[in-house]
Amino acid sequence: MKAYELAPAPGSKKGRKRVGRGNASGHGTYSCRGLKGQKARAGCNIRPGFEGGQLPIIKRLPRKRGFTNIFKTEYSLVNIEALNIFEPNTEVTVELLHQSSLVKTLAKPVKVLGSGDIDKPLIISVNKYSESARVKVEAAGGRIEEVPFGSSAI
Repeated sequence: MKAYELAPAPGSKKGRKRVGRGNASGHGTYSCRGLKGQKARAGCNIRPGFEGGQLPIIKRLPRKRGFTNIFKTEYSLVNIEALNIFEPNTEVTVELLHQSSLVKTLAKPVKVLGSGDIDKPLIISVNKYSESARVKVEAAGGRIEEVPFGSSAI
């Protein structure tokens, strides 16, 4: 094969559309521009999204910010300082937290966080807990255990 024998594959190259070269060409008279109007005139260069001076749709719609994680688990949060209302050696369950108004709903799993201090030994059965909460509960002489969401406490 020689350099002068190189050619593109048949059908891969298409000729430029030459408009305004007579009606016999199929692109005469209006030269594929339709009838009158802004886009039929010479020098027409309308930017994308331009709506003739009307406020464009891109400005009319609120912009999206960030994203929403559909797999995120929403927890009902309880700090351990709120558990000081219970008597020592009480078995604190999700239902007991709901009855004492520390948790508003049972539709979400309950997570105990380690904010504050606890000065009583308690047996806590919740769906999740933080590491700092576990350390503080065990330092006070109690224990904390995890129960699956949707099941009753031990």
